[in-house]
Order: sequence, then C-alpha cells, then structure tokens
Amino acid sequence: MKFSLRRPLGLSAVVVLCAAAGCSPSGGAEGPAVPTPPARAAGLCRALHKELPKTVDGKQRRTADPVSDFTAVWGDPAIALRCGVERPEIIKPGSEHYNPAADSVEIDGVDWLPERQPDGSVRCTTTLREAFVEVTLPRKVVGEAGDLGALTDLAGAVAKTIPVGVV
Repeated sequence: MKFSLRRPLGLSAVVVLCAAAGCSPSGGAEGPAVPTPPARAAGLCRALHKELPKTVDGKQRRTADPVSDFTAVWGDPAIALRCGVERPEIIKPGSEHYNPAADSVEIDGVDWLPERQPDGSVRCTTTLREAFVEVTLPRKVVGEAGDLGALTDLAGAVAKTIPVGVV
C-alpha cells in the first residue's frame, strides 16, 4: 500500500484540514444521495461501478437505497461512495471555504481530499481526476486519528476507470 501526505493544492497536516472543515455529511439515513453527473462523468462512473470491490475494509458490499450506478455502500455503518459529485467547496474558487493550499492524501496512485465531518466521519473526494468520486468513511472506521486505510480497497478501481485530468 502506498500512502503519503501530499500538498498539491499544502496545509501542514490533514488533521488541521479535517478540523477546519465545516460541511455536512452527504446522504440520508437509508443511503447516499444520488448525484447527477454530466454525461462524460456519468460514463466514467458507470465504468467505476462495474469495477468496485465486493469488500472494503473487510465490510461486504450491500445494495444502496436508492439503487444507482453512481452510489455504492459497504457495511453498517456504511462506507458510502458517490461518483460524479461536484467539486468540493474547499477547492472551488470563489467558495466561502476555498483553500487552494488544502492537503490531499495519495493512496495507491489516487489523490484524495479528506474533510472531517461534524459527526466524526471523514469525507474523502478524489482530486485531479476527470470525475469526482466521494467516499464517506464513518467515525467507526476512521476513529479519532482519521485512519483512511479503507481507501486502499477502492484506489485500484478508481485508477482503472477515472482518468487523471482536471474537471
């Protein structure tokens, strides 16, 4: 597993970034909210959906409710994936929360932008890819230290189906 802190966009630590983020978690009680990506991203997301693993962090994949090619869930509490989401506010120029120096984490060739949520979960969104993929790791998975190791199970599928590029 290749896991490194990167500063392509540079705060001093992911912990600082996670503590500073003040966004609400995505999705509802039953499953993650289904995004509505543009046509190019939708095609990439459908390809990703076919490549997703049966287990993430030892948790079995289950059916998302509602069922969609743009969402997937594993375990309970769910590790939730959404593909084709919008650019995160923290890296959206003009946004109130814009931070061009935000840290990202590189895991097995995929850069992720982690954001700690008020409920203790961590939302991680891919950067530098032609479609944004968001994975929310529940507090029970990440713990207090913000362990992002579960992303190693998803990195291969993302790298295979979502090309490097800028949206």
